[in-house]
Amino acid sequence: MNRVLSLLMLAVLAGTSATARAADAPNAKAPPPPAAPSMPAEPGYPDSVTSHSLAIDGKTIAYTARAGLITLHDQEGKVTAQVFYTADTADGANPASRPVTFIYNGGPGSSTMWLRMGSFGPVRVIAADGTASGPAPYRIVDNQYSLLDKSDLVFIDMPDSGFGRITPGLEKSFFGVDQDVAAFGQFITNYLSKFDRWNSPKFIFGESYGTPRSAVLSSYLFDHGVMLNGVILQSSILNFGLDYGNGDPIGGGDWAYVFYLPTEAATAWYHNMIPNRPADLPSFLASVKQFAMGEYLDALYKGDKLGASERDDVIRKLSYFTGVSPQYVRLANIRIPYDKFENELLRNQGYTVGRLDSRYQTWNLDRASLEGPPWDPTDSAIDGPYTTAINQYLRRDLQYNPPIQYRTQIYDIIFGADFSNPDGWDMSHNHRYPTNTAPDLAATMAQNPSMKVFSANGYYDFATPTFATDYTLRHLNLSPTLQSNISYGYYQAGHMIYLSEPALAQYKADLARWYDSALGH
Repeated sequence: MNRVLSLLMLAVLAGTSATARAADAPNAKAPPPPAAPSMPAEPGYPDSVTSHSLAIDGKTIAYTARAGLITLHDQEGKVTAQVFYTADTADGANPASRPVTFIYNGGPGSSTMWLRMGSFGPVRVIAADGTASGPAPYRIVDNQYSLLDKSDLVFIDMPDSGFGRITPGLEKSFFGVDQDVAAFGQFITNYLSKFDRWNSPKFIFGESYGTPRSAVLSSYLFDHGVMLNGVILQSSILNFGLDYGNGDPIGGGDWAYVFYLPTEAATAWYHNMIPNRPADLPSFLASVKQFAMGEYLDALYKGDKLGASERDDVIRKLSYFTGVSPQYVRLANIRIPYDKFENELLRNQGYTVGRLDSRYQTWNLDRASLEGPPWDPTDSAIDGPYTTAINQYLRRDLQYNPPIQYRTQIYDIIFGADFSNPDGWDMSHNHRYPTNTAPDLAATMAQNPSMKVFSANGYYDFATPTFATDYTLRHLNLSPTLQSNISYGYYQAGHMIYLSEPALAQYKADLARWYDSALGH
């Protein structure tokens, strides 16, 4: 089950109450099978080191791949966890000038198999782009879009995922916003010490929940003497207070409807549900955003006092932009929740669209339901290829084959077998709800004015909508000079941008230029 992002849970968990229930989230699924037994805390399974080469833009890079564990300790020196990682390092490079990038997925609860096997590592699995992938065998190929030509790459699985394990009984020491950052911070400083990389240029790269982790981690590392050269935020959610689920429209919680509207419009555009469909998606979305922050926001502000003629005009425009009927918009009181929209858009055709990537669709077994099926069509398409690929790559190609399960996700461990444990993940940050990590990023940028930020988003992402990301990053209270340190990339893909090869190619080109800029080249 792909839970590369359990933000479907966190949209609820990060609300104003710490007792919100993960099971209330949309697209909840049956619990996975029981996890394999834990690995001993020490010494663990020995590292595996193998030699490889990769051709990128006609240049062959010889590199060493290491798969292994880094041990974390408490203040008394006792082992608290062993964290699994893989590192790809260019042979013969000078560590004083060779950058190193630490990469991780989110959840919280996901391993990093998605980024490791799909994005910028030396290999990637070919999964179907916007449609079902089918069963094995799958192709695992050399990745011509790898970032190995720009940086060494360290892929980190969050504690207790992958082949890593937390010392039994200490799980609560890791399962929380600030606890998680402390673990990743210790991992990175331990890695820098173990492999003599303290003087290397340093980057962090988080996807999904990995982005609030990165915002806080940038501050944590700065406070521990590690000044980053850059931060890559893919599919961001830094301020959970802006997310759907954290504001009831009865009482004025309307921001999410503004921020999700461009994603709904992009989805309708992709599925040819827009009358007289414009040829250019970005231009179309520019008009949607203008409407969203203008006439639509004003109408939401007026609430029950919105006049009949103005309401009719807003309904007509919302129907056009979203591809759903005016009657549906009227019944929804001009507020279209994205989870219901996923089921409504193609209801007459019998399909529901994906949350992580709305290009994907599956047949809906209950077409009369207001909600979609208890799965995400994106998950259905990519779980098989990625789970197969990570096991084959690690166990065969990297020759790291411990006699335990590679945990692709640990949501059952965090939230309980039925995903209903309200205390499974401490979503407070600095003892406050809802979680807002934007101030951490802003503070780090103010103190480290050379640090660059790259924000990457897919147009078809309902998990972390592009418009909310843009709004958050444009409201960091920074000077114009510091704001100019933030670069933006927008791609015709979903949450996992790399599922689309054309988007991945554009993404790599954008990041290649950004790395050069961040390094002063």
